[in-house]
Amino acid sequence: MRKSVILLTALIFAAGLFAGPACETVFAKEMKLAYVDLAKIFDEYKKTKDAEKALEEKGKTKEAERSRLIEEIKKLKDEQALLSEKAKAEKQKAIDTKIKSLQDYDTKARNELVKDRNDALGGIMKDIEKVVTDYAKANGYDVVMNSRMLLYGAEQYDLTAEILAKLNK
Repeated sequence: MRKSVILLTALIFAAGLFAGPACETVFAKEMKLAYVDLAKIFDEYKKTKDAEKALEEKGKTKEAERSRLIEEIKKLKDEQALLSEKAKAEKQKAIDTKIKSLQDYDTKARNELVKDRNDALGGIMKDIEKVVTDYAKANGYDVVMNSRMLLYGAEQYDLTAEILAKLNK
């Protein structure tokens, strides 16, 4: 009985030695990894620059309107200084109304600009993700990471230039 247990254990051990390399070749697949510098892609993507320019123009328009409202308030205050006490009180109501409309305008303009910026950035990120995904699938990559997550990545695994070239076509 003891001999058969030892013989069975030896047989299982030998089978494991011979089957191990065979199983390893069946199950082992080399992964193809790469990374991209997402911040660089985002900054150098043509659509990002176009969106920034459009937002800047919209911001300048909003700032011009804001300056116009401030000038109206200053004009009302200058007029108020020349009036009698009773007329000053009435003019102060008009000034308060203008100040309230300026505050409302500031809030509305800020919210609009933030929404426009977020919408533009969301669209740009979707474009980048699609190009990275399509490129990875077409070239057999299993994993493409953001370089910010890496402590080290050899240059040969950096796909940033290729992705930028595809995006800016």
